[in-house]
Amino acid sequence: MVKQPIGSFASPEMVVVHYETYVNKHYVPSCSLIQGTMILLMTKMRMTARGLIRSAGWAFPLGRGCNDGVLWRPHRGCSVGLVILVCLFLSAAPLWAQHDEHDQISVHEAVHSSDKHHGAAGYQGRWEGSVAGISYSEFNHHLTGMLVLIIGFSELRQALNMPFWAWTRFLLPGALLTSGFFLLVWSDHDAWPIGSLGFMQTFFAGDSEIFQHKSYAVLLLVVGTIELLRRLGQIGHAVWATPLPTFAIIGGLMLFGHSHGLHPSAHTIAMTHALMGAMAVTAGSSKLLSDWFSSPSRSLHSKGVLLWAGLLLLIGMQLLIYSE
Repeated sequence: MVKQPIGSFASPEMVVVHYETYVNKHYVPSCSLIQGTMILLMTKMRMTARGLIRSAGWAFPLGRGCNDGVLWRPHRGCSVGLVILVCLFLSAAPLWAQHDEHDQISVHEAVHSSDKHHGAAGYQGRWEGSVAGISYSEFNHHLTGMLVLIIGFSELRQALNMPFWAWTRFLLPGALLTSGFFLLVWSDHDAWPIGSLGFMQTFFAGDSEIFQHKSYAVLLLVVGTIELLRRLGQIGHAVWATPLPTFAIIGGLMLFGHSHGLHPSAHTIAMTHALMGAMAVTAGSSKLLSDWFSSPSRSLHSKGVLLWAGLLLLIGMQLLIYSE
């Protein structure tokens, strides 16, 4: 039997066996023995660490065509995903600039319109279509659009089965929870908890626009919590996968009746929301159907999930360029 020398390309297990055999049968000088012992220890540590990581179940491929997933040769999907995440974070810069501009405009108009405040209806009529009102509404839509894009890219990665960092599975519930919290607090400038209206007035005074915004917030928080628990392994039944596409269908149907009241561009806004509602209903329906028929037809399942992710991206881009 021909022994393979230690310096050649061999697996870690072969290196350990060959070295131990060589040391036992031959005299080895002290210097060579020390060097060989170091190689043996490092090789065993490498084998032990690799075994522990793989047995824990959370390891995933970091590279293609590289030794044991070295970090300096990432998978192409990881590179694309990293670029997408950077672009999303960079797109937030103009949103915060717009938010600062909105704050300045709001203070300016509040000072000039304080002497004209004669009732809630009149004030609401002046707010809808005003410079401050438009800036406030557009900022909310743009920020929501960026979060929807994060959800869409997360679902697209899953649909394409792209290997990626383990923590990215929390992007979807994180975006849902962030959207829900933001809408619950800042959806309307005059509503609870930041406006002059109390809790009961906000939810039960009969203002359909405010009620829809707060309803979206509650649904987002509930669905986001469910998705977070699914990814943490706390709930694993297949029925818990239905709230997300069901919310997309319900939210899409609600958009058909969404109105901005006395806004000068109310008709254009209604058409824009109706288009997003149609895409949301189609996306949620495709996701539900793909989940129901996932076992008999794998191709139908993948096509449905791709349609779901693609429509989410379209909705996110439409929200990101939303204008009144």
